[in-house]
Amino acid sequence: MNEAEPAVPARVTAAQRLAAELAFTKSCTPQVGRLLGLAAASKPGGTVAESGTGAGVGTAWLHSGLGAGARLVTVERDEDLARRAAGVFSDDPRVSVLVGDWRLLERHAPFDVFFCDGGGKRDDPQRVVELLAPGGLLVLDDFTPSTDWPPRYGGEVDELRLFYLTHPLLRAAEILTAPSASAVVASRIP
Repeated sequence: MNEAEPAVPARVTAAQRLAAELAFTKSCTPQVGRLLGLAAASKPGGTVAESGTGAGVGTAWLHSGLGAGARLVTVERDEDLARRAAGVFSDDPRVSVLVGDWRLLERHAPFDVFFCDGGGKRDDPQRVVELLAPGGLLVLDDFTPSTDWPPRYGGEVDELRLFYLTHPLLRAAEILTAPSASAVVASRIP
């Protein structure tokens, strides 16, 4: 039996068109996107955040799982990119697109879901963890799978990935999102 691929939400398609129009090539993959929709759906009344809006593809995937009582706040440094991505969500007051440094998200914390795809992931990982609500989910993508422990990248221990996988306030796992890509998904211990 040949199963059809699940439908792509309309806002995701709109954001993908915008990314193509802007030649923006750093959008999340559909596999990561479905993970984001699942994460948002698991917190139907929650506060969902994203650092690194880009053209809004990840934002649209998060939006696809957003509950009626939830809100989504995302931040992008590039003003034009943020403005264009905001247009994809202009009819939904649950979504706010901020322009500036990722730390603008702090005033909206704590987060029930945090897709940390831009600022914070590398430059202040401890603060990223602190912005999570107890039981909050953290999603970090763009890792290269490692079968070693501790995880390695480029022949060296991947200290960033190790930080998230072993942080005492997190329960974390690395999952494959494609044969050559992985994500760290973590929950903050209540």
